[in-house]
Amino acid sequence: MANPHDHRPGDPHSLHPSDAEERLWHKAAGVPLVDLAQISSHYGATVALENVSLKIWPGQFMALVGPNGGGKTTLLRTILGMVPASSGKVLLRGRPLTRSALDRIGYVPQLETIDWNFPITVEEVISMGFFVKNRWFGGIGEKEKRKLDNVMERLNLGGLGKRHIRELSGGQQQAVFIGRALLGDPELILLDEPASGLDIRSRDDVIHFLHEINHQGVAVVLTAHDLNWVAAHLPWAVCINHRLIAEGRPNEIFNAEVLREAYSGELVVFHQDGMVMIGERPHAPHI
Repeated sequence: MANPHDHRPGDPHSLHPSDAEERLWHKAAGVPLVDLAQISSHYGATVALENVSLKIWPGQFMALVGPNGGGKTTLLRTILGMVPASSGKVLLRGRPLTRSALDRIGYVPQLETIDWNFPITVEEVISMGFFVKNRWFGGIGEKEKRKLDNVMERLNLGGLGKRHIRELSGGQQQAVFIGRALLGDPELILLDEPASGLDIRSRDDVIHFLHEINHQGVAVVLTAHDLNWVAAHLPWAVCINHRLIAEGRPNEIFNAEVLREAYSGELVVFHQDGMVMIGERPHAPHI
């Protein structure tokens, strides 16, 4: 299994420069931000995760990939303490999971779980990040307002603060919830399907937002379905189907053997100019 600390110069087409990636990960000094040790969890009699061990390092940028129902979202929720592990342990910076330890982790849920009819503005949604960090909300002072404006400008949301969130494009809506997570000054942001349902332009906007945040030292872990999007834009991938099947650089672990084990089907893998592309193998027509 590949190790992020053994990084070699990467794909010249990647949005994520390999030297920046290596520079950030080497700040880990041997202590991961998150250490999942032999985690198993169940929903009733259904196995969600089985004996999963995974480390997330400071400054890392990682995608969790695998089939629907394979445990990706459960893994995020386990880190957040929302789903208790049946066995194993979760450590944050080497210590057991506590409410205070979770304060430096931001979470961006799937957009499809949001009630878009709730009467709330862009500025109000992002401002919730102050509440998450401080556990109180007594209005926004001048210092908070400057920070809010700064985050909105970084995410190309300047001037949109008074709009209702449903008036925005998909990419802008995703940026709003990323902004909310950023106000807590996180060391790690977890995102559940941030590219789901977005058009190509919006997905491009979202990945640029995330790369900018990551380059500033924030670790980013997201779940994704589009393997080609992950291969093109992310430096590290973890393949899960209830158990951890493989982790490493996408151009190394996205191969026919790993993908067959993960998805229980035949996928075709192409390599071109240092890039990897994945396609479905066509089925023979029935006659």
